Amino acid sequence: MSGETHGLICAYRLDGKGSGASLDWEAIQAFSDMDGFVWVHLDYKAAAAQEWFNSNSGLDEISVAALLAEETRPRCTIVPDGLLLSLRGVNMNPGADPEDMVAIRLWTDGQRIITTRRRRLLFIPDLKTAIDAGQGPCSVSEFIVDLSARLIERMADVIDDIDDAVDALEDKVLTAESHLLRTEIAEIRREAIGLRRYLAPQREAMTRLYSERIDWLDELSRVQLREIGDRNTRYIEDLDSARERAAVTQEELMGRLSEQMNNRMYVLSIVAALFLPLGFLTGLLGINVGGIPGTDYQSAFLIFVVLLVVVLALQLWILKWKKWM
Repeated sequence: MSGETHGLICAYRLDGKGSGASLDWEAIQAFSDMDGFVWVHLDYKAAAAQEWFNSNSGLDEISVAALLAEETRPRCTIVPDGLLLSLRGVNMNPGADPEDMVAIRLWTDGQRIITTRRRRLLFIPDLKTAIDAGQGPCSVSEFIVDLSARLIERMADVIDDIDDAVDALEDKVLTAESHLLRTEIAEIRREAIGLRRYLAPQREAMTRLYSERIDWLDELSRVQLREIGDRNTRYIEDLDSARERAAVTQEELMGRLSEQMNNRMYVLSIVAALFLPLGFLTGLLGINVGGIPGTDYQSAFLIFVVLLVVVLALQLWILKWKKWM
């Protein structure tokens, strides 16, 4: 049976020294009776994988439901036969949006480990390479630390890109065509909010993980998990900062747009105020009825033009005197 059919991505019997032997689908059918340090990684959407969970995995219903859940939020839960851990990471798959986050679900009883995913996780091949090279985790606690660190560290570039984008917007809002920046600001704020949505509960999951009384989780691993949790917290703070800076930039942008609109309306108002009386006079004298003064006087047009100039000059003086110009 091929991996595409049964959903097995990789499986190892680890030797506790950083290396391990690969297991095939037939070998993991006896997972419930296996002893020692074993890791099985599955695509939970595969029908055979779901059947295996329900029939041969030996896990309780709560654990099976959590590992097969379509949507899940980051969490750490102690179950009767082990530990359930769900974490989220940015989607680094080609052509994907980073905020369309990927999830990994993990169950362990301190010896055996099962992880499931739906979308491809780019750090899994790195972890497999480390195991094949004899540089993988030597215990379950090291495995969780390694997996969490690889998941979290891939967020750094995405967070930095958001910060750089906000920096660029802060500069562009003073020089570029302001109305073109609204879409960019909205996109950055949407991305920051989308990432924070999952990183915030992930902070709580990491805190609970290193705080729980778990026999197989050694003190060094707790310290390392605390450091990973702190890094996750820093990313949340960076996202909050980027979101607030984007909001301030948006306010500045709206202020500039409002100022530009006010300036344009001011110019139009001045022009309208200047030409309103002039238009009234020309319209009054342009009606096609009898009795219009100056129709028989040759210099009447010149006198009327001079009168318009005088009216215009008087208006300008009044506007300056009122300090409206």
